[in-house]
Formats: sequence, C-alpha cells, structure tokens
Amino acid sequence: MLIADSLRLTREALSVVLASEPGMHVVAQVPRGDEIVPNALRARPTVAVLDAELPGLDGTTAAARLRAALPSCRIVILTTSERAGALRTALEVGVEGFMSKGVSVKELTDSVRKVARGERVLDPRLVADALHAPENPLSERDTEILHLAARGHTPPEIAGILHLSPGTVRNNLAAINRKVGARNRIEAIRTASARGWI
Repeated sequence: MLIADSLRLTREALSVVLASEPGMHVVAQVPRGDEIVPNALRARPTVAVLDAELPGLDGTTAAARLRAALPSCRIVILTTSERAGALRTALEVGVEGFMSKGVSVKELTDSVRKVARGERVLDPRLVADALHAPENPLSERDTEILHLAARGHTPPEIAGILHLSPGTVRNNLAAINRKVGARNRIEAIRTASARGWI
C-alpha cells in the first residue's frame, strides 16, 4: 500500500494503523502528489490511499496519472466534506474508494480491504453531498482563469499568461462571479474550490 498525505503525522499515523492490520503492508509513503507515480512504479502497491489536497499535484490529478501508469493499483481518495463536489471528478478518473477524512479507523480499514478485493467504496455522506451539489457552471476558460487567480496572479498577469486582453480577463472574472454567486474574486475562488470545480 502507498500512502500520500502532506502532513507527516497523519501520513505516519495512517501507515502505522493500516500496517498493523493483518495482510496489509505499507510499501511507500509520500508527502506530495507529484511523488506518487515515481514511488508507485518502484514499490508496486496494490492500493494507494491519497489525500485529496496534496502539494505539487492534487490527489485527483495524481490518481489519474497513477491510473495511467499503474492500472493494477486500486485507489482510495480521502477528502474533507467541503470537497465533496470532487466526487464526480474522482469517479471520472476511476478511483475505487472515496472517503471522508472523518471516518473511523475501522471504516477506513474495512474500506481499504473492500477496495483491495475489487469493490468500490463511496462514503454515503459525500455521495449525498455530491448529489445535492449544483452542477459546475464554469467553462474551461473560466476554470483556467480562476486557477491562475487562486495562485495569486492579477488580472493583467492572467491576461499575459493566457494571451488575452486585460479587459477580457476582467469581463471573464465578473462573469465567473455571477456564475458562482460570488461578490468578488476571493469569494469565487473559495466557492469554486469548496465545490470541487477548481
């Protein structure tokens, strides 16, 4: 099993708990999303437990790359309830497990065992949240612009990066605010991020 979590304490605690279960072995621990595939190709885990929020590469994107590089590895993503909107994206990637970080140790170990056996395990609370979450109203261009804004780029910088006029970027940002029901760019980033749209 491979475990990916940016927090060392969480990563090591998960490793101790899961490795203490009969038949479970932790073969790799990584703190960053961009370290998952290289470590998985070396260690060849049968299951990977990934935090949804990883530096370098988020858990869902890392899961997609892991799926392409090592199709035999089954994937469980752990997320916070605010990121429930990411369930749709995770399912599109083909993850076998999608669990809240609020689950008990027993729920997690049971879920990992089920995933290892070939079953799919979805946290019912996250499924309910996802079913009630609004559809993503953002276009691909909106998402690009909002990603750059979330990284701290100003509208003129975004215009330069995307080869657009500053006026076009300002208009797009205003349209994004309307689409997500936000009053400003910061609120739009927070809302889109919480719903798993960026």
